[in-house]
Amino acid sequence: MINTELQKRILSSIILLPIAIFSIYHGSLFFLFFLLVLFLLTSYEWLKMCKKNYLICSFGVLFLIFSFFSAFFMRENMGQFFFLFIIFICVLTDLGGYIFGKIFKGPKLTKISPNKTYSGVVGSFLLSLVVGIIFLEYINKNLLENNSFKIYFGILFISLISQLGDLIISYFKRKAKLKHTGNILPGHGGLLDRVDGMIFVIPIIFILNSIM
Repeated sequence: MINTELQKRILSSIILLPIAIFSIYHGSLFFLFFLLVLFLLTSYEWLKMCKKNYLICSFGVLFLIFSFFSAFFMRENMGQFFFLFIIFICVLTDLGGYIFGKIFKGPKLTKISPNKTYSGVVGSFLLSLVVGIIFLEYINKNLLENNSFKIYFGILFISLISQLGDLIISYFKRKAKLKHTGNILPGHGGLLDRVDGMIFVIPIIFILNSIM
């Protein structure tokens, strides 16, 4: 069961990641179109999930608008490498939580999301930090040496917000009595399931970078 689900996750990632990387790398109209498609699909899933509460539906769509707006301007103003690195840490966070949670299991984290475990939380932080540091050391060793504390803290902060974002969407799924927000991505469920952490990380990093 685990192997089948993991295979589906890997397959959907192989399809989605090249499209995402191509759009982020080329930027401009490519990236804008990519974000527009993501916004429409995630908004559809959100509206479907909370259709009985118009206030929450409206607030959620406005939040998604701001999140994808932040993504566009962050990529354009802060560069493709910085933006890709943030996405990379979010993906590692999700992957670390999934792998460690399945292997080590252990006590459940919260009733909001029954599949979340404390071992998964540790795995999310650990994998994002270790692989993130190895990646930076390979790409730009001087950057890591000159800003090590900021980078360590930044990676852990991104991972934390990503996990909190996952829990927030899980809360609304539980309220709607849904396991997934959709079924567009095999192994992941809906698109909103896949980007739930990112849509919280990106606007927060965008705001912090704007005021600091």
